[in-house]
Amino acid sequence: MPARRLEARRFGTVCWFSGRTAAHGHVDMKRQNQPCSAASFGAALLLLSPTVFVVAQPAGDSRQAAPGEEVGGTGPTDEPEANAPEVAAPDASGSDAAATDTAPADSNDPAWWQRERVTGDWTGARSWLEERGITFDMTFTTYYQHVAHGGLKTRNAHTIIGVNDFELTLDLDAMKLVPGGSIYVWGSNAWGESPSTRGWTGDLFWVNGAEVGDRPIDAHEVVYEQSLAEGKWIFRVGKVCLSCYFDTNEYAYDTTQTFLNYGLNNAPNIPFPASAFTAIGAQVIYTPCDWFYAQAGVADADAEFNETGFRTAFHGPAHTFSIYEVGLTPTFHTSRGELPGHYRWGFWYDPQPKERFYNDLGGLRRTAPQKKGDYGYYVNFDQAVLRENPADATDEQGLGVFLRYSYAGGDVNLVEHFWSAGFQYQGLIPTRDEDVWGVGAAQGILSGDARYTGASPHRETVLETYYRVQVFPWLTVSPDFQWILRPGGFDGPDVLVAGLRVRMTL
Repeated sequence: MPARRLEARRFGTVCWFSGRTAAHGHVDMKRQNQPCSAASFGAALLLLSPTVFVVAQPAGDSRQAAPGEEVGGTGPTDEPEANAPEVAAPDASGSDAAATDTAPADSNDPAWWQRERVTGDWTGARSWLEERGITFDMTFTTYYQHVAHGGLKTRNAHTIIGVNDFELTLDLDAMKLVPGGSIYVWGSNAWGESPSTRGWTGDLFWVNGAEVGDRPIDAHEVVYEQSLAEGKWIFRVGKVCLSCYFDTNEYAYDTTQTFLNYGLNNAPNIPFPASAFTAIGAQVIYTPCDWFYAQAGVADADAEFNETGFRTAFHGPAHTFSIYEVGLTPTFHTSRGELPGHYRWGFWYDPQPKERFYNDLGGLRRTAPQKKGDYGYYVNFDQAVLRENPADATDEQGLGVFLRYSYAGGDVNLVEHFWSAGFQYQGLIPTRDEDVWGVGAAQGILSGDARYTGASPHRETVLETYYRVQVFPWLTVSPDFQWILRPGGFDGPDVLVAGLRVRMTL
C-alpha cells in the first residue's frame, strides 16, 4: 500500500489527504479543539440516513507560511539572520517571480542512509514541485513466502511477489486553482502469486493480502477531493478504495507494513466491491470536532478488479454497495503518557442478489433460492496502552492493542462471524526505537447453513507474528510467520507459512 493510502488507514479517517505533513508536500493541517455540540451529533445522525452519505475529517489550518515564517512557527522574524542572502525587492509591476517561478535550487539532501526516501530531493526538484502543489511518491515491496509445514504442498512451495506503488497528488489549493480541492491518483504494477492462490494452503483469508497477480500498471484510485468548512466536510468522488477508509485500524491495517494475512487487515466477510479493492463511487466525510467523526460511502457493487469500472457502473444492473461508520477518537492523558485510541462502529448493505445455502432434497430441488439485499455490521477499535517516554508526546514507542468483530448473514455468506485481535510494540529492543513487533490472531466462524453443501463447517484460525526492522528510514525488512489452523474451515492439515517482506520508499 502506498504512503498516502497508508496514512489514511492508520488513522482511521482521522488523517486524510489534506492532513499530510509539509515534508510530503502538504501544509500540516492542525486540528481545532472544538467541543461536539448536540447540534453536531444531530447533524451526524441525520447525515447517516440511507439517503445521505457522510465521512469524517479533521479540521485544519491550511495557511501557508508568511514571509520569514516557518510552517508551524510562531510568527514572522523581526530581523534577518546573520549572513542571510539579501532578497531582491519586487519590480515595479509588483511581481515576485523570483520567489515563485525560479528553477529549483540544489537540495541539501542528507546522506543516502539518512533519507526518508532513497532517491532524495532530486537536487531540489522534489521540494520545488511540492511547494507548488505537485507530490509524487513511489514505494516498492517484495514478499517471499514458503509453506514450511502442512498444507497441500511443501516441496518447492515458495513464491515471490512484488508490488510497485505510484502516487500523484495535485493540490489545487496550493496551485491557487480551487480552494480546498485536490486530485489524487494511485496506481501500481505487480507480479507473482501467493501460496493461497497456488492452492498450497487451502485457506480462506489469503496468506498475502497484497497479492493481485501479474498486472501491468493499474489505476486503482483516481479521485477528486473537496474540503469545505475548514476541513470539517470532505467530499470525494471518482474511483475510490472504500476498504482503505472503512474498517481500518492503527495496528492492523496494511500488508506492506504490518500483518500479511488479509484477515488481520480487514474483516473478510465485508463484501467490499471488486474484492476489497476499488470501484467508481463517492464518499462524504464529516468531523464536527476533534474526537468524533461520521462517514459513509457508496460504490458500484458489480465492479471487477481488472476493469476501469465504467462498464459495470453505467451498464447492466444498477447495484450500489453502501457502508456507514461512526467513531470516537479520544486521547487519554495518563501517567503512562498520552494514549490515543480509535473506536469504530459500522454497517454495510449490498443489494446484489446472492444464492442462499439450501437443502436440495436429494436433487429434487434444482433452483437455488436467491436473497436480494445482504447486510452486516462490524465493530473495531485500537488503543495505545503504554508509552515508553510519557513526557514526549511525539515518541510513539510503546504498546498498543486492537480488536475487530464482523457479522454477515449466514444464509448467503460462508463466514458468518469473524474476529481478530492482537498487539503491536514499537521500540521493544533498546536502541531499536523504530522497530515494530506485532502479534495477531484471527478467526472466521463458518455458517451452519454451509452444511447443505455436504461439508462439515467449523472455523479457520490464523496466528501471525512479524518483526519489522528499520534498516534505514527508507528501508524496512520484516520476517513473518503464520500458523493456520483448520485451513478453509474444514478438517485438514494445519499450515505453517514463513515469509520475508522488504519495503523501500523511493
